[in-house]
Amino acid sequence: MLESLGRAIVTGQYDDRSFPTEAELTVQHGVSRSVTREAVKMLTAKGLLSARPRQGTIIQPSSSWNLFDTDVLRWLLERQFSVELLQQFNQLRVAIEPEAAALAARFAGPDNLARIQQGLDRMKVAEDGFDDALEADIAFHVAILRASGNPFYAQFRDVVSTALRTSIRFTNRIKGHSASLADHGAVCDAIQRGDADAARATMRALIQDVLDLIEEAAPQLKERSAANG
Repeated sequence: MLESLGRAIVTGQYDDRSFPTEAELTVQHGVSRSVTREAVKMLTAKGLLSARPRQGTIIQPSSSWNLFDTDVLRWLLERQFSVELLQQFNQLRVAIEPEAAALAARFAGPDNLARIQQGLDRMKVAEDGFDDALEADIAFHVAILRASGNPFYAQFRDVVSTALRTSIRFTNRIKGHSASLADHGAVCDAIQRGDADAARATMRALIQDVLDLIEEAAPQLKERSAANG
């Protein structure tokens, strides 16, 4: 019920009608009142709904949604593709990942460094078709967030994973090939050397290349999105 209602709200299925009452939801979904209340409570916690006495349950504007909630992010991506959303994801990445890489260069222990190297090794293997290129790329970036030693950066792993999963799929269609191993290798080498400045600069350059590619391809992507309706 949570999945069905959350997706319906975020993808705009209630844009031209009011949200059902608790009694209506109970009948529509064939569940008990307690299940309905729990689903509404969870959607309220995600910022999608507000329930107030005498006002009923109201859908909140998108500015109130918890965009760091993995369910909300996933539902958001089920809406019609948006070049702006793709840019915003990577603008967030460029604000987070370079500093995480710099911290990893300073504080990562042997286990963390090994996981970063493993992520890069998976990307190399994926080039030959023996691993999933997308999952390998995500593993590399998540390993760096965790290696930062900062729990706040590590908490961004789901958001960064979602951003990567989205941007890689679309930028690969434009470039016709997977992420640059050389660029990722430069980040890995800087972290392994303990060079925080180089780690920051190489990670920033890596993500900036993605932003530049999206900006260059924006007209093409918008036309494709419009054509797909």
